[in-house]
Amino acid sequence: MKILNKELLLIMGFALLFFQAGAQKIMYSEPDKDDTRRMVFEIMGKINNHYLIYKNTRANRHIVSVLDNEMKEVASVEQDYIPGGDRMINIDFFPYQDFCYLIYQYQKKNVVYCMAAKVDGMGNIAGNPVEMDTTHLGFAANNKIYSVITNEDKSKIMAFKINTKNKRSYLLSTKLFDNKLSLLKESRLPIEMEERNEYLGVFQLDNMGNLVFSKFLRANNDNINTAQLMMKPAYSDSIVVASLNIEKTWLDEVHIKIDNTNQRYLLTSLYYKERRGNIDGYYFYVWDTKIGAPYVDMVYTFPEDLRRDARGDASFKGAFNDFFIRNIIIRKDGGFVIGSESYYTTSRFNNWNRWDYLYGQPYFNSFGNNYYSPYYNNYWMNNSRFNNNQSVRYHADNIVVNSFSDKGMPEWDNVLGKNQFDDASDDLMSYQMVNTGGSLHFLFNLQERRNNLLTDYSIAPDGQLYRNPTLKNLDKGYDFLPKYGKQVSSKVLIIPCAYRNYICFAKVEYN
Repeated sequence: MKILNKELLLIMGFALLFFQAGAQKIMYSEPDKDDTRRMVFEIMGKINNHYLIYKNTRANRHIVSVLDNEMKEVASVEQDYIPGGDRMINIDFFPYQDFCYLIYQYQKKNVVYCMAAKVDGMGNIAGNPVEMDTTHLGFAANNKIYSVITNEDKSKIMAFKINTKNKRSYLLSTKLFDNKLSLLKESRLPIEMEERNEYLGVFQLDNMGNLVFSKFLRANNDNINTAQLMMKPAYSDSIVVASLNIEKTWLDEVHIKIDNTNQRYLLTSLYYKERRGNIDGYYFYVWDTKIGAPYVDMVYTFPEDLRRDARGDASFKGAFNDFFIRNIIIRKDGGFVIGSESYYTTSRFNNWNRWDYLYGQPYFNSFGNNYYSPYYNNYWMNNSRFNNNQSVRYHADNIVVNSFSDKGMPEWDNVLGKNQFDDASDDLMSYQMVNTGGSLHFLFNLQERRNNLLTDYSIAPDGQLYRNPTLKNLDKGYDFLPKYGKQVSSKVLIIPCAYRNYICFAKVEYN
C-alpha cells in the first residue's frame, strides 16, 4: 500500500508539473503613440469583462482605455469632466464588478473639491460627478488634501482630511459613505500631538466602517520608541487609544493590516533591540475588537539559519538592515504571512542608511499648507519613473517570506534569492505578489544574457517553494515593470511593460 501511495504521488507530481507548464499565459496590448514612458497611468481593474487603464498623457488629457480579454483596445474615452492643468491634484480608483469610482480632487480659486465620478465597463461616465466635500483655503496650494480609502468588501468609502494648523492638536475630519456614496456619518475630531516629532501613520478602514491608524514618535529621523494604535468607531465621535508596550524595543516603520474575519487589527514592524542597531526581527501587536484588548503583544527574533540565507552580501548581524515589509496577508484562521524585501541604493558620494534617505518628514506638507495626507508615496505625486539621477544605483535583492499563527508563533519561512540593480531608475526592479488562493506567486525580473526575464516563483500553503516554468509568450523587446502591476481577479494580473519608448500592458493569466 505504501508503494502504491508513492507511485500515486509521483504521478500526481508529474501531472502538477505538466499543468504548471501551461498554467500561465501572457497577452500584450498595443501601445498608443501618446503612451510614452513618461505617461502617468494606473491600472483601474476589471469591469464587466473589460480591463480599464487610466492614462494621463503629455497633453494632460485624462483617458480611460478599455481592453478586452485579448488585450485589444475597444474604446478610449476622454474624461473631460476632470479638470486639466495645474488645478488637478490627485485621483484614486475604486473598482466594483460593473463600475469604477474615479474620486478626484482639484482646486478652483481658493476651494479644493473632492469629487466622485461613476464610470462603467466601457469607460463612460454614468450620471454626473458627485461632490463629496470641499475645503476653503486662504491661499493657493497644489498638494493633496483629501485621502480616500475603502474597506475589504468595498461596502464603505471614507474621505478624510487632517488640519495641522494647531501643531499641538490636529483636527481630523471624516466622511463615511456607503458604496452608493450616501453619507453615513460625518465627524470632526481633535488628535492631541503631545510631542513635536509625533506623526500619524497610514489609515485603514474595516468592513464595519471603523477607522484604524497609528500615532508614533520618531525624533530626528530615528527609530520609533513610542507608538499608539488609534481606533475611531464608525458611528462615534470619539477615538479609542491603545498604547504599545515598547519601552525596550525600537520600531522601524509601523504597518497595520485588518483581519475582518476575526475582527482584529494587526500592527507590525521590523524592530531593534537597541537604538539604530541591527534589525532583530518583527514586532507584533494584535488588537481584538470583540474583547477590547490586545490578543498578541510580542516580538519574533529572526533565527540564525534565516539570517544566513537572507543576508546576501550583508554581514550576518546586519542581514536584515536593508529589508522593508512589502506584503501582509491575513488568513481566515487569523494567521498571517509577511513578505519583506532587501532594498537599498549605493552612490559615489554618500553611504546609504535607512534613516537619512527614507524618512524625513513623512507627509506632503509643502508650501505652508495646513493640511496633509498620510499617503506620502502616492503614485500621482511621487513617480520614481521621473527620477533620472545617474549618480545613484538602485538595488533590490532577496525576498523573505514568513508565516505565523494567529498567536504570532512561527510556522515556516522561505527565501527567494534575487540580485537586481539599475543605474537609471528602479522601474524594472522589486516584485509583484499574486494570491491565487492555492499559492502565492512572486513575479520579478532576472537578468539572463543581458535581458530581463520575468520569473515566477510560487509558495504553497505549507511553505514549499517552487520555481515555475518560464512564462509563455515572453516576447523580446518587452521590459516588465512588475511592481506597478495589479491583481484584477483571482487568476489575472495586469503588468505595465516598457516597449521601445512606449508603455503598454500585459495580462498574465493563471488557468
